[in-house]
Amino acid sequence: MSPTVAEAGNNSSNRKSKSNQQLTPAMLGLTQAKEKNLKELVQVFKLAADETRARVLFYLCNTPELHVRAICELVGQSQPAVSHHLALLRSAGVIQSRRDGKHNYYRIVPRRIRQMLTHFYDKLVESNAIEIDSASLKFSST
Repeated sequence: MSPTVAEAGNNSSNRKSKSNQQLTPAMLGLTQAKEKNLKELVQVFKLAADETRARVLFYLCNTPELHVRAICELVGQSQPAVSHHLALLRSAGVIQSRRDGKHNYYRIVPRRIRQMLTHFYDKLVESNAIEIDSASLKFSST
């Protein structure tokens, strides 16, 4: 059952006229473009929810690029297993690869990650629940 305006916000008596109005995503500012961004962000979170992929993303965020064998050694998995994880991350647009002879090198796509996280944190920043600077994330207690 969808929440009503009164359930979602202030439940004061002066809002009784709106209390039976059903909330919609559009009423809360979810446009088609934002819906697409939200779906992309959910996909990235699903990908990063896997421990191996989270480790791969961590290592790639901390180096300019890594050879696939180095990634295998870092995560302690076989080349076919790591290649599967890399393919999923690449298809999501989170990482890029380059081929040098027989070797594949992978790197993070910072602009893509930044774009997704920006969409995710926009509302938190607007509500002063979080501060973002170039070095860290700071959560406020309010």
